[in-house]
Amino acid sequence: MKEVLELIESFNNYLLRLPKGVYYISECLRKDQLNEAFQTIKDFSEGVMWLSDATRLLKQNDVEVQLNINQIQAFLIEINEGLEKQDYVLVADLFEYEIAPFFEEIPQIVGVSS
Repeated sequence: MKEVLELIESFNNYLLRLPKGVYYISECLRKDQLNEAFQTIKDFSEGVMWLSDATRLLKQNDVEVQLNINQIQAFLIEINEGLEKQDYVLVADLFEYEIAPFFEEIPQIVGVSS
C-alpha cells in the first residue's frame, strides 16, 4: 500500500506542476525559442506517458483516477501534426487553450488512506 500512496503523491504533484510547463511551451513557441520549446515538448510527452502508466497502475489498485488517456493521445496527435506542418502558432494555441485547461481541470486523487 505504501507504494500506491507514494504513486498517488507523485501523480498529484505532477498534475499540479504540469499546467505551468504547458504554458511555458506555448510561450517558447510564441517567442520563436524553438529549441527550448522542442525539448520541453519532449519532456511533456514523457511526462504524459508517465501519467498514463501511473493511471493504469492506480486503477489496477482500485484507485479512482479521472484522467482521460484517449484525450491525451488525441492532443499528442494534434501536436505532432502541427509540428510536422511547422505551424507553431497552432501548436502554441493548442497548448495554451486546450491542453493547459484540460490538465487544470483534472481533480487530485483524495480520500486514500494507508
